[in-house]
Parts: sequence; C-alpha cells; structure tokens
Amino acid sequence: MALNNTYGARPPQQETAVGAGAQVLLLVLLGTVIGMGAAGWLTGLAFAFATWAVLTRALYRSRPPSFGPANRVTLGRATLVGGVTALVADSFRGAPPVSLLVGLTAAALILDGVDGQVARRTGTTTALGARFDMEVDAFLILVLSVYVAMDLGPWVLLIGGMRYVFVAAARVWPWLTAPLPPSTARKTVAALQGVLLLFAGAELLPRGVDAAVVGLALGLLVWSFGRDVVWLWRRSGSGMAAPGEEPASAPAVAAHVSARELLSR
Repeated sequence: MALNNTYGARPPQQETAVGAGAQVLLLVLLGTVIGMGAAGWLTGLAFAFATWAVLTRALYRSRPPSFGPANRVTLGRATLVGGVTALVADSFRGAPPVSLLVGLTAAALILDGVDGQVARRTGTTTALGARFDMEVDAFLILVLSVYVAMDLGPWVLLIGGMRYVFVAAARVWPWLTAPLPPSTARKTVAALQGVLLLFAGAELLPRGVDAAVVGLALGLLVWSFGRDVVWLWRRSGSGMAAPGEEPASAPAVAAHVSARELLSR
C-alpha cells in the first residue's frame, strides 16, 4: 500500500534548503573538531551549493507532490558525503583524522542500503530518487579514490573516474545508453567498490595489502564494465532487446547517468 500522501508535510524545494543547512552545520562541527582549513571549507560549501542547485532544479522540472522519505535518507547520505569530501580536500594540507573519515564514510555506505528499501516499502520509488541515489554513490567512490590515490598512486583514480568516462563515451557512442539485463554480479561489484576503498583508506594493514585490495576492486570494476560494454556493443549490432532489462545507467559504480541528465528530468 502506497504511503505517498503521508510524507508531503513540506514542499519539496524546502527539503533541499534543509539539506544545505544540515551540510553547513556538519562543516561547522568538523571545523570545530579538527580546525579545517580553507580547502576543506571551500570544497564542502561548493558541494552543499551544487547539491542544493541540482536537486532544486530537478524538483522544479519533475514537480513531485512530495520529496519522499527515501529522498530524505539519500539527502542525509549526501550530507555525510559532503563531510567526507571536505575532509579529503583538507587532507592535502595534512593527514585527516582517519577515524572520523572512516566513520562518516561507513555511515554513508550503510545508508546506501536503506533508501531503496524505504522507497519500496512506502511506495515512493521515483526516477528522480533513483538518479539522486546513483549520483551520490558515484561521487563518494570518486572522493574515496582521490583519498586512497594520495597514498597508493594515481592509478587508483581509475576506479572513481571510470563511471564518468563511461558517461562521456556514451555521448560519442549512443549505443552505450541502451538497456542492460539485470545482474547481481554488477550490483555486487558496485557495492564492493566503496567497501574496499574504505578498507584501504582506513590504514589498518600494510601498504602492500592495501594496494592488493584496491587492485582487486579495480580488477572487478574493469571486468564488470568490460562485460557490459561488450554486451551493449553486440546488442547494438543485433537491434534486439532482452526482456526484463534495466537502464544502462547501472554498470558498476552505481549509475552511469550524469548530473546533466538528472537536471533534464
């Protein structure tokens, strides 16, 4: 039974303002605790503004009756990701408190499994919510890649950048935007990226072990992307659609949809 009408207490646009306010509050708390520098502040505020602007624009275009409980969970997760982003930006001037970085990231990863369940149980699943969730996932992976790359080398950036390369490639080769069949393996690889990067970033084991863990994550990601690209290429030649397909915006590392697509909805 859908419960959409239960969650319309505030206009959707007000929710984005609340989210931006929560992000600023988190930055103030982080600044108080660790004495965050200019890079962290500017990056965190830029993330808060970008999230507010993109969401507000998307809500204006789609005009949903309410923001929805699942989107509130995703917005809370985006706030945590904004905090992680600020800490990573601040780490260029000195080592951040690893426990704080790991705690915020772990909470964001845990909540990743909550918003989808909330949407299904309350009957508030929307295309906008799915894309919002995917963009937050992808950006967190990118930020974690940047952080881990500072220790293991720039090759780690391939993990965070692969999704965005796919988006760019899809503008040149439109067949990459075709639907994909559902895949548990794809979803598993996507979920593992954040976990393995967090494990490496926690600095619990020797550097060589961390490199092996991140190498495993990259190998799985290349395999997942490669398998899907080959499938899409073959499909583009056959012109056939398989039953039960899902959007091509989801080969590993969340979705291969851009913020620009989110704005156009």
